[in-house]
Formats: sequence, C-alpha cells, structure tokens
Amino acid sequence: MSGRKCPVVVGVGEVLWDMLPDGKKMGGAPANFAYHARAFGADSYAISCVGDDPLGQELLDRFNQLGLSQRYVAVDRHHPTGTVDVHLDADGKPYFVIHEEVAWDYLPPIPLFHEVIDGADAVCFGSLAQRSPVSRATIGALLGAVPDHCCCIFDVNLRQRFYSRDVIFCGLKAADVLKLNDDELPVIAELLKLPGQDDEARMSALLAEFDLELLVLTRGSHGSVLLSPTGRSEHAGFPAEVADTVGAGDAFTATVAMGLLRGLELDAINEHANRVASFVCGQSGATPQLPDELTAPLRR
Repeated sequence: MSGRKCPVVVGVGEVLWDMLPDGKKMGGAPANFAYHARAFGADSYAISCVGDDPLGQELLDRFNQLGLSQRYVAVDRHHPTGTVDVHLDADGKPYFVIHEEVAWDYLPPIPLFHEVIDGADAVCFGSLAQRSPVSRATIGALLGAVPDHCCCIFDVNLRQRFYSRDVIFCGLKAADVLKLNDDELPVIAELLKLPGQDDEARMSALLAEFDLELLVLTRGSHGSVLLSPTGRSEHAGFPAEVADTVGAGDAFTATVAMGLLRGLELDAINEHANRVASFVCGQSGATPQLPDELTAPLRR
C-alpha cells in the first residue's frame, strides 16, 4: 500500500439525503467515507450521481460546505436525487426505507471517473449501489481499473432486498479488505455456503477463500474484530450516549483505511476506529465534525 504523505482515497456509489426525525442530512456510505477520510488527512473524493433537482443542488452545496470536491459527482437529468427515510428505534439504531429509480442507480460510465481512480491509494465500494445493472457495470469497470498498489475495500451494506449472491461474490473477488457487521456475516455465510457455525469459522473461511488481506467485523456496542492472515485484533468498543448510529460504520471504515495506509498495527487501528465510531454515534447524522484528538493520530 502507498506510503505517500497525502493518500488519495475514493468512495464509489450512492450519495443521498437521509431523512431523519430531526431533518435531512447528507448520507450514503461512499460520501460519508470520503468525508471522514478527508478529516484524517486524505485527498478524498466521492464518485456518485445526483438528480438535476433542488435536492441534488443542495447535496452539491453540502459537498462544498464539507470541503469535498464535486468533480466526480455526475448530474442525471432523468432521475431524482436519492432519499432514504430513516426511522430510529429506542437505542438509536436506524431502519431504512431506500427509494428506488434514483440518480445513483444510474451512475454513468464516464471517462472522468477514471481520472481519480488511476491515482487512488484506496477505493471503498459497497453492495447497495450495485442494486441496478447500470451502476453495477460502472462500478465493476472502475474496480477493474484500479492501480496495483490500491487497496480495494468492500463495505458490505445489506439493505432491504438490495443484494444478491452474485453481487457479494464479485465484490469479494475484487476486494483486498472486507468490512461487514455481525448481522451481515451469517447472511453472507448462507449465501456463499461457507463452512463453520460460528463467527470465527466463517471469518476464517472468507479470509482464505477470497485471499483477503483483512476482514473487519463490527459488532455494534460490543466492538469489533480485525482478522488478517497473520494476526487478529479484538476490541470491546467504547461506551457512547447514542444519538443515532447512522454513519458510524462508514467512519469506522474510513479509520481502518487510513490506518492501513499509514502503516499502523491492527490493535492501534481497531482501538482508534472504535473511538471514532463511538463519537459519531453520539452525534446526529453521519458527518459530524470530528474533534482534533480523533483526527490528529492519522494526520501525518
């Protein structure tokens, strides 16, 4: 992986408005990922698509406010900007209603996207944005064009019915790092017919079968496990007074990505990622401003 002082980090997929009980906030895993990676010192970008409508313009304005480049956000004149209705349970855990036939379902295969992919040190992609054939084909072509040194991170996000065995399998084949949560692991194990009846066995099977450099399993308030071919790190997590958990996983992924690019040990990455995710859980929305004590360890 690259050791450049300012790594280029790219999130690919959906950008949208999360319609939360206290109002709308920018969301979508790739945009959240890019936002937090930028806070950690990356030259970060999101590749996505918004509609040619007021909500789309508001998202582009929000990118400007957050210091994110709009250069790789396409504008679709035929489909609306994506929105997600977010309902929170008593513990702040979100439940999503993700609307279909929106702009990010039609991510165009434009040459401009390859401009940033060609120089990327890490690219994060997910399963949700591949629910439509158009975006799936575009994402597949971009992943096929990443440079050899680039770390490809597959951040599984199983939502509603928007996933399939084929999407998961192809994502794993393209990935160096897999990130998923403890609800998603048994679903993927069943889809892929993995051996083993517990998390450890399933994780080991995924690591070996897909030749992964790292597997990241998040477990909500119970912390996380990072497993590589040569090491294992487990962290119990940090207590948080939860406002909502929207975006905490994306912040965790960005921390892991930057920790890897900075050459940190697994235990250090795991501890810091839990600190960052705990902070995000205590804020409303996916893109709160991180305090200096959380960004400084990765800004070098």
